[in-house]
Amino acid sequence: MSGTAAAGFGFSPYAPAAEARALASAGDRDRRRKPQDWQEALDELEGDVLDAEAALARNRSEEIATWGRRTEDWVPPNDLGPLPENLRERAARLLQHQLAVAEQLVERITQSQKQRDLAARMSYAPTRPVASFIDRGL
Repeated sequence: MSGTAAAGFGFSPYAPAAEARALASAGDRDRRRKPQDWQEALDELEGDVLDAEAALARNRSEEIATWGRRTEDWVPPNDLGPLPENLRERAARLLQHQLAVAEQLVERITQSQKQRDLAARMSYAPTRPVASFIDRGL
């Protein structure tokens, strides 16, 4: 199994394949196997955050918009019991990373919408008169 340490969160099997998974559909999320422990649950969540961050880095508006249209929130597994003490710090750092990436997504989506609105106004606006200057002595 390959993987890397990503963003200070320890081992992540998702880091090398983040680009390949960036356009994963909601159906792919439904087919995920249920995490067996909190380590796997956090790895899955971290993979999602890294995928969103990779989409931002590639700066492709369609990918970014796809992340913005996601309607499913991550739901903590209810059959794993409480989060173990030794994973609490990792979970807290992951939450901060997730919130920072979410803020970047919102900002990028807002910028994109403003640019589209401006481009639409410019392309459909009536033509403006062009100034004419006549050089002659009075």
